[in-house]
Amino acid sequence: MDYEKNITLKEKSNAELSVKIKKADVQESYKKLLNKYSKELQIPGFRKGKVPVSVLETKYGDAIKGDLAGDLIEDSLKEIFESLDEYERPLPYSYPELNEKPELKVDEDFSFTVHYDVFPKVEIKKTEGFSIEVPEASVSEKDIKKELERLQERNALVTACKEGTSAAKDHIATIDYCELDDKGKTISGTERQDFVFTIGSGLNIYKIDDDIIGMKKGESKEITKTFPEDDSNKDLAGKTKKIKVTLTALKYKDLPALDDDFAQDINEKYKSLDELKADIKKKFEISVEEKIKSLQKNALTEQMVKEHTIDLPESMVRAELESRWMMMANQFRTTPEELEKMFGKGPQSKATLLEGWREDSEKTLKERVLIETLLKERNIEVSDDEIEAEYVRLSERMDIALDELKKYYSNPREKEYLSEGLKEEKLFKALYEKSTIKKGKKLTFEELLKD
Repeated sequence: MDYEKNITLKEKSNAELSVKIKKADVQESYKKLLNKYSKELQIPGFRKGKVPVSVLETKYGDAIKGDLAGDLIEDSLKEIFESLDEYERPLPYSYPELNEKPELKVDEDFSFTVHYDVFPKVEIKKTEGFSIEVPEASVSEKDIKKELERLQERNALVTACKEGTSAAKDHIATIDYCELDDKGKTISGTERQDFVFTIGSGLNIYKIDDDIIGMKKGESKEITKTFPEDDSNKDLAGKTKKIKVTLTALKYKDLPALDDDFAQDINEKYKSLDELKADIKKKFEISVEEKIKSLQKNALTEQMVKEHTIDLPESMVRAELESRWMMMANQFRTTPEELEKMFGKGPQSKATLLEGWREDSEKTLKERVLIETLLKERNIEVSDDEIEAEYVRLSERMDIALDELKKYYSNPREKEYLSEGLKEEKLFKALYEKSTIKKGKKLTFEELLKD
């Protein structure tokens, strides 16, 4: 197809593409379309395939020209976009839109203009000379002890307390409760039966843990509580409530002993408690290493982004927001459409939530765009040998058989993720060499992972 094109980049990484298709191509395409319709259309008074072109033009001329315009636009755009680089072709989620409906005349050149979003073009300025501070952290015996206690809790046997046992901290209580009015009658809609919680956890709406202590199974009690003005529950803040509670069941956790048998029950690969402890320590140290690496990368990226102008297209931001919405739907184990119905149109509607996520989404996208630009500009690649070495490292680190790991990465998408990760590691290794990295404050294992 013979055409002329002109691309103009505008604000917010929006491109305007003007195309002029030469008259000869317009006329040739028009004749082909007329011949096609003359063979396919059946018009009263004419045999199928024998409709004169002049009759077609008289009856369907405008419709045929409309079809031709659509075909010429679609075919020319496909050809043009295949020849453009990524900074000029449309983003996958940005469909080209016509600036205005073009008019097609068979005896003239056919011109039209479309606009669409492109990948932001970033002029790289400053990538070195930064100073970043990253925290220090280590795994203590206390951290390992806490994890062992968590494993004990998870593997505990829950047993009913003996009759007459008084409720105490860490007991598992099952209660029926309701709110009472000034006359001591049940307030409709406040009743709840078989509510289970661990005494001392505070995981109950009225925070009645201390009031339950000392009660026995089958006992009922009326509790009056006044809640502070700044209570986290706005429905209770500044109010006084009278609650009737009946303790219907009382149980306790029978924790297993911390010994070699316990370790083997957790996983047969552990022959002793010491092996379990060593494995916990190893996994925690990996978590510390990965977290510090992530904080260091984020700190440098954040500073670099501030030094660059990154014009995000709206379609890219919308796609990121919709992706986050889809992830939220997956967490709720529902569809994005059903999730939208769940939230409705109130203060927590989809539109409100998405707008609340916008600032963080734009920050994330700018960081991603800058990193991708640097990777391309520096032409960073990874070899097959480097990927093989990473397989071995991950196998040892994650305690997974090498063959099993390679089977997982035989999926092209997963292998691509791995490759992109290695490219980024190469990039940041070079970037760190040109900046100053200082040791920050010392954190506990829990403080580091909370951040």
